[in-house]
Amino acid sequence: MPDQTADIQWRDGATPVSTRFDDPYFSLNDGLAETGHVFLAGNGLPARFRPGFHIAELGFGTGLNMLCAWDLWNRSEQTGPLYFTSFEQYPMALTDMETALHGFPELAYLTVVFLKHWPNGSGCLDLPSLKLRVITGDARQTLPHWNDIADAWFLDGFSPAKNPQLWGEKLLADVARHTTGDGTFATYTAAGHVRRALGDAGFDVNRCPGYGRKRHMTVGKKAPKT
Repeated sequence: MPDQTADIQWRDGATPVSTRFDDPYFSLNDGLAETGHVFLAGNGLPARFRPGFHIAELGFGTGLNMLCAWDLWNRSEQTGPLYFTSFEQYPMALTDMETALHGFPELAYLTVVFLKHWPNGSGCLDLPSLKLRVITGDARQTLPHWNDIADAWFLDGFSPAKNPQLWGEKLLADVARHTTGDGTFATYTAAGHVRRALGDAGFDVNRCPGYGRKRHMTVGKKAPKT
């Protein structure tokens, strides 16, 4: 287990807020709907699912995004497992995950399985319909050494204004290098410097309507090689 773990405060006893970054882990309005709008629909899912589909993520947090993707995978009757790799520097304690995920009863059938088998914050989970790996540490150091590529990226670090290290040009270039030729990304932020960095990294970038109070978000697809 890493030395550094997530520092949590609770808003209304249900929503975890990072004290390190002064930012909530998911929307105060509806975290489930936010994930569906931003990360699932933003990456064209489930239409793009296929056997062996691999999602990668910056910022595992509560595991909500993973559970939503796993749920969608199951409901769309895919064959074989969904592959999901997440990079997390400050893993959340299992008890905090349980508290946060209690607010999403729609996912309870998966949450119970996940929490039962999860090795307290990091590691691997090998199930018939899910192959999960959470790589702990600074993604700027761990992602360049990752020996795989993703079909879709969930860029879900804390706000670029509060957690700039997870939105830097070099890291986003590493994201692009670890993306399949027809791969995509989606993120809740529409910050100009993030969009420019993703464009420079090799994505065709588009701004589109965000979720809730966020007017815009950003999506993109790996640009064809010329």
